[in-house]
Amino acid sequence: MKSQIELILTPEQCATDALLKQSYARHLQVSESQITGIELLKKSIDARSRIVKFRFVANIFIDEPFTPETFHYELKNVRDAKPVHIIGFGPAGIFAALKLIQLGLKPIIYERGKDVKSRRRDLAEINKALIINPESNYCFGEGGAGTYSDGKLYTRSNKRGNLQEILQLFVMHGADARILYEAHPHIGTNKLPQIVTKMRESIEACGGEVHFNCKLTDIETQFDSVQSITINNDVKIAATQVILATGHSARDIFELLRRKNIFIESKPLAIGVRVEHPQHIIDASQYKCEVRPDYLPPASYSLVTQVKETGVFSFCMCPGGIIAPAATAGGEVVVNGWSPSKRDGRFANSGMVVSIGEKDYAKYAKEGPLASLQYQRKIEQDCYVAGNNSIKAPAQRINDFIQGKRSTSLPDCSYLPGLTSADLQQILPEEISSRLRIALQEFSNKIRGYNTADAIMVATESRTSSPVRITRDAETLQHVQIKGLYPCAEGAGYAGGIVSAAIDGQRVALSIAQL
Repeated sequence: MKSQIELILTPEQCATDALLKQSYARHLQVSESQITGIELLKKSIDARSRIVKFRFVANIFIDEPFTPETFHYELKNVRDAKPVHIIGFGPAGIFAALKLIQLGLKPIIYERGKDVKSRRRDLAEINKALIINPESNYCFGEGGAGTYSDGKLYTRSNKRGNLQEILQLFVMHGADARILYEAHPHIGTNKLPQIVTKMRESIEACGGEVHFNCKLTDIETQFDSVQSITINNDVKIAATQVILATGHSARDIFELLRRKNIFIESKPLAIGVRVEHPQHIIDASQYKCEVRPDYLPPASYSLVTQVKETGVFSFCMCPGGIIAPAATAGGEVVVNGWSPSKRDGRFANSGMVVSIGEKDYAKYAKEGPLASLQYQRKIEQDCYVAGNNSIKAPAQRINDFIQGKRSTSLPDCSYLPGLTSADLQQILPEEISSRLRIALQEFSNKIRGYNTADAIMVATESRTSSPVRITRDAETLQHVQIKGLYPCAEGAGYAGGIVSAAIDGQRVALSIAQL
């Protein structure tokens, strides 16, 4: 007999597998020896009340062989199959390629950056020498920005797609099977590079191609259809089906499309700062204790409010994480966050951002569809200047920011390039800084100690999403103007995060196969 049950237990009741099995046996009124296997379907934590609880949903096998569901994903030999060209090897490009292979089509991928191993050297140069390689950084290279955004695999997206298939493919390539049932699955930046490499090896083993240091520099069309692409201003390649999976920071792609009169449009985005606290402050508040017990994971949070009819919210919260330099060119400061798999660092960080709409970037209206991009770029450049013309990020203690005074000193911070004390009110546009100040005061009522002097704001968190939409047809997923061109995922304004980008990549691949 197989029974699906839900249990809500205290941490002590499920501290070990043996204790958890006891709880299942007691609930089902059977002996432990009768339970032949447990297939976890869902695990989540509820810390809303004073007593923390875990919720488990599982299939329990009783007096019968343990036969959990298995995952099968057939990857075909596509060496001589019809080619589909993919620009970008981030989550969208990777999962589009795997789906194309399953469907019998050959993906040929061009990635402007380097492979994971070579890319690591450029990341080290950012942190040590403060030098940005515009083609190989935290956003560009094998795996895209997803490789170094710590592998959060949860999404609020309502897009059609098989979330479980995405997770299973990660497990198939080396991810811990816990991501299949945890409510907020997470891989960790320390493990993602090896997983991404294995995915590339799967693609190549089936006859797909992955080319690094290959930047798209031109697209040629005829009769409103794609005819060819040019790589590195040198190699012209015939291509009639092209997936644009270039990510939200590939500004040169937006500029290329504008020059070619291929329709794009500005879109709303969100900009703010990275907020960092000592992890123990977040733990104590969320778990309502002085010291987090070993059986509880580092605590996270999610905050949102409306200030002057505008959303202010936390973004990409990283327990036990690190603030990383995410600029893609010189003369700008951009920060992001990531966590290792154990989330065992000293600090917790999160984006804290303000929704930005058309009225905010109207001052750049002369830039047409790149108006919001220019708004974003100007803030990043201002932060660079404020950091003494370097990527040493401008920063301020939260309590000083709220009180409107510059910090005379700054607490320890995980941002390796270093910080410069600055008055963020003078750097960020008023529509951002004023709303942040009000929101932060409100959030201190939700998380005890949030506005402590030990917490810091680091500017600027500006790459939460693409500032441009490469508009496509809702049914065919082709560009509204150019047949055979498939704008995809974050860079096109149709996704936000690893999972939704992967799902969108699969959707585009399916659309191509159905033609």
